[in-house]
Amino acid sequence: MLRQVLHEGLRTSFHRLGHFVANHPVFFASAPVLISILLGASFSRYRIEENVEYLLAPKHSLAKIEGNLVDSLFPVNRSKHTLYSDLQTPGRYGRVIVTSRRGSVLDPHHVNSVLKLHNTITQIQVPMLGFNYTFAHLCLLDDSKSCIVDDILRVLEEMRSARASNRSVPPLRYPITKLKDGREAYIGHQLGGVLAGGGRDGVRSARALQLTYYLQAASPLNEVVAATWELLFCKELENFGKAHPELSLYPFTSSSLQRDFQRTSRVSERPLLFSLAVCLSLAMLCCSMRDCVRTKPWLGLLALVTVSLATLTSAGIFNLTGGKYNSTYLGIPFVMLGHGLFGTFEMLSSWRRTREDQHVKERVAAVFSDCMMPFTASTALHVVTFGIGASPFTNIEAVRLFCRNACISVLFNYLYILTFYGSNLVFAGYLENNYRHSLFCRRVPKPELLQQKPAWYRFLMYTHYNEEATEAGPLHAYESHLLVAFMKRYYCDWITNTYVKPFVVLFYLVYVSFALMGYLQVSEGSDLSNVVATETSTIAYTRAQQRYFSSYSPVIGFYIYESIEYWNMSVQEDLLEYTKGFERISWFESYLNYLHGLNITTSLSRSNFTERLRSGFLRLPRYVHFSDDIIFAKRADGEFDVVASRMFLVAKTTENKREEMSILLDTLRKLSLTSRVKFIIFNPSFVYMDRYASSVGAPLKNSCIAAVFLLFFSTFLAADPLVNAWLTVTVASVEFGLVGFMTLWRVELDCVSVLCLIYGVNYAVDSSAPLVSAFALGRESTRTHWVKLALERHGVPALQSYLCYGAALLPLAAVPSNLTRTLFRCLFLTAIITAFHCLAILPVLLTFLPPSKKKRRERKNAAENREEIECVEMVDSTRVVDQITTV
Repeated sequence: MLRQVLHEGLRTSFHRLGHFVANHPVFFASAPVLISILLGASFSRYRIEENVEYLLAPKHSLAKIEGNLVDSLFPVNRSKHTLYSDLQTPGRYGRVIVTSRRGSVLDPHHVNSVLKLHNTITQIQVPMLGFNYTFAHLCLLDDSKSCIVDDILRVLEEMRSARASNRSVPPLRYPITKLKDGREAYIGHQLGGVLAGGGRDGVRSARALQLTYYLQAASPLNEVVAATWELLFCKELENFGKAHPELSLYPFTSSSLQRDFQRTSRVSERPLLFSLAVCLSLAMLCCSMRDCVRTKPWLGLLALVTVSLATLTSAGIFNLTGGKYNSTYLGIPFVMLGHGLFGTFEMLSSWRRTREDQHVKERVAAVFSDCMMPFTASTALHVVTFGIGASPFTNIEAVRLFCRNACISVLFNYLYILTFYGSNLVFAGYLENNYRHSLFCRRVPKPELLQQKPAWYRFLMYTHYNEEATEAGPLHAYESHLLVAFMKRYYCDWITNTYVKPFVVLFYLVYVSFALMGYLQVSEGSDLSNVVATETSTIAYTRAQQRYFSSYSPVIGFYIYESIEYWNMSVQEDLLEYTKGFERISWFESYLNYLHGLNITTSLSRSNFTERLRSGFLRLPRYVHFSDDIIFAKRADGEFDVVASRMFLVAKTTENKREEMSILLDTLRKLSLTSRVKFIIFNPSFVYMDRYASSVGAPLKNSCIAAVFLLFFSTFLAADPLVNAWLTVTVASVEFGLVGFMTLWRVELDCVSVLCLIYGVNYAVDSSAPLVSAFALGRESTRTHWVKLALERHGVPALQSYLCYGAALLPLAAVPSNLTRTLFRCLFLTAIITAFHCLAILPVLLTFLPPSKKKRRERKNAAENREEIECVEMVDSTRVVDQITTV
């Protein structure tokens, strides 16, 4: 009873709202336009978010806390040359991978070319404020105030000088080699594609070589100069590559990732305009029919105009509130398009079902009463799911910002459909009621007068005059619409055919099987190259990196952040055991070897251990660089103690480098919790890896839970409790298939795909809610009859939405960007899978699954029999007569 009261109360409220809009169409048509124009002027405040780490790295992660602790002990900016990372190196730098088209990069002529390239790079000049800055003015300095350069350059210099003096070239070890001064250096990230020889031969050949030039930006002026130097660095490499075709150069700088991430927005401009034009044309075509009075192409056009106005308004609010744009916002117009198309096409379909003899205001009020309640419910679901994604619980800033702006955009989209589109429906209704041409607004002559006109005039002015106020008249007139006729005459009978149903169920089982196969292969996509444009330096550099330098992990910093008994034998064994299996650049291991070389036991007293370390080991030229890895503190008794230290570890990896690094990170962290040596591990790339899977999946999980709770608690507002149950099952099936097929289409679980999955929940409810509600409202006849009727009423607007939405998505496939590729694949799969459920699976399942029509019909017939027939027993003196009396 309460459900019926609330349901009727809401319908009455929307009926009155429709009357109010119909009474003031000019105001409601002009107000959204004026608001959009005023807010659109705020694009003068257009700004771009340049911090990629802020957008894509989890905000709350242990890696960031560890990074702050590490930076307080050993400043990361000063040690970034040793703490190597692929794309996440902090600060300013320029990097280039050099590959040889033929032979090895260690061949004499290639070595000369590489050293010439190095000399060219160091001589790049940046004119600024009357002074020419070079690499020597910007470089990161070591303790001797010399520029820090890669150790492989020293190796190449030694090779060239040895060959010039006709000496034998010293063998090159890999991945840790010994330099001329006796110092050991890790070159695994500087030399790639290595073919090692046996015995003492060292490296026989190498296919690639990587050079990195670290810059310092200690002041705003240095920052500007360093940014300019990076641009000149890329241009100089391009010119050098043209002059030396025997080498292939792949440059990368600290600003390359941000620039290529934002480049997606620029390369998407033309495809997005083409997408809008295609969707506009198809929307007008879907709303057109042979009848020149009842055709509504302008309403198809105005549906896209409504979405555009809502987009402009929400963008204006975003600008005024100080928001910054990033490329993930490209998905918001498609979220609004999917939401708006369903609402506008449902209103147009409801308009076709109203009586033509009614006044326009009554027809508009009937449309609002019929459509606005499910459309309001689906909008509320959009707001709830995206609102949960925009909450502080979301750990990835790009997802949170997208959900916040999508929530605002959908809300304005809903308001503008109620006002702007509803008022234009009023104007179109007056044209139709006065029998005026929908394009030329000219009154159409009556049939007897039209026959006297030329053939071309009769063709343009063809309409069906309905002089009698009958209910079948307008419905018959609208059946000339192509999609309406197709759905009513062919598709409804075909999909409910007894022989078709088993094949549909079998096809659904195949769908579930493939979805399960993909679901079991889901992988996280923390690779930053997944969100940049394809034809960019970042992608070229990443491919070269994966091809030649995937054998070893980034350099992992192993930090001991408290004073421990380094002189204790058991502690020494523990440290050696922890670092076993890694390639190591360790002061501790080198010091123990140093003591062994002097035939001194490593189990010394604290004072002797520390004194030999300070006065002997760190004074030797080949070990002096380890001074940066140890922090000494003076005790109260005047002796020194090691309060913190670091070592560098490198793991052997395969092609699944990121997955292996994630597993290694978890393993070492668990070890740090149980070890008596208190240590942490850090690399700048850990900021992106740490808790990435949980951070990405959390918004989707929270949004799905919120959607289920909303559907559960809104059961009393639905026409039947089973409506929400069917919607929940449909959403679960769509999301399950979307995750599975997304994986089979080589889409990883990253921030973009998760946003599409959140939208998939809303898209499935948008399209299936009207169909299930119409079926549940049926109280008589059979299931098949009501399935057909629901498809006739809501199948056509759903099909129109799918066609227009799919056509709008197709141009995205041509955008040369990994981000838009993910966006296209996920949204296209969402549309295809949802259409399969709403036009095939649901109509078939509803013909033999609850809610049942037979029990309702039996209950109604029983009630009618009790009212219509009464049995009266009459007693006579001689006999008892049973007389049936009809009341």
